[in-house]
Parts: sequence; structure tokens; C-alpha cells
Amino acid sequence: MLGLARGTVALVPHQESWSEAYDAEVARLTDAVGDRVERFEHVGSTAVEGMPAKPILDVLALVDESTPASDLVPPLETRGYERRPDEVDGRVFLAKGPPENRTCYLSIAEVGSAFHDETTAFRDALRTDPELAERYASLKRRLAARYPESRDRYTAEKGAFVRDVLDRRE
Repeated sequence: MLGLARGTVALVPHQESWSEAYDAEVARLTDAVGDRVERFEHVGSTAVEGMPAKPILDVLALVDESTPASDLVPPLETRGYERRPDEVDGRVFLAKGPPENRTCYLSIAEVGSAFHDETTAFRDALRTDPELAERYASLKRRLAARYPESRDRYTAEKGAFVRDVLDRRE
């Protein structure tokens, strides 16, 4: 089951079906823009076995330097994606589903960009270190209970943890 209202925070236990939902979404994305995408990555907490997560898929579409990410927006908008304002350098961000039921977040970034490297490095750290993953899951649960109606605060409060993980890899 996927979907959550924009701006809210509700975590659910990891669902095996998220992997299949990711594969199905990538097939739809490939139909729309696959010829301009190097590859897709399943990122975010739904990509980490056992991790509680907001029931929204996070997909990363990677393009090469000759393909402006913004060129992919028009065909994606015809497939139910909405470009959202974004403050993250090197990324174009889209959401799928109406505001009351977002089902997928799509980030488009260049292969090898800081956004690509950091996003996949954090996911991989959680996948390979069960103790780290449990600490992150515990933090997420506390923050979700504290900020159920403020996704911005929830996300901001996780920032120091994420930064610490990324800094330790350097």
C-alpha cells in the first residue's frame, strides 16, 4: 500500500511489496523517458529491508551530462508527476499522486553528482550496517511521533544523522 498526504508524516513497517511497486514504477518511467535516463535507483527508506518508512517510493533517475534533467519534466507531467519546488542543488524533484495521496517521489540528477553519490551512499550504509539502520529507524519513529503534521521539521531533524553518516565515509 502506497500513499500519504503531502506535508504529513506516518511511518509503516517495511513492506515486501515496495520492491515490486518500485519495479512497476520504473517500467512506467522507462516508457515515458527511459531513452534519456542512464539508470534508475530505488532510494530512501522503502529501499532498505526492514526499515520503517513513509509509504511513498523514492526513485532516483540518473541522466548523463548531455541530458538536462528539466527536459524530462514535460513527458513526466503527462504521466501524473508534478514538478515541485526544490532547494537541493543538482536535482529536479517531482511528486506523483494528488496532494492528499502522494505515492512516489522522483528525483532526477546527473550520474556522479553530489546528490547521486550522497543519496546512494546513505542508502547503502543503511543496507550494510544493521546497527546503523536500527539507530536511524529509532530516530525516524521518535521524529514521526513528534512531528506528524510537519514533514519539513521531520526531515530537518534527521539532517544531522544523515550528515554524520555521510561525513564518516569520506
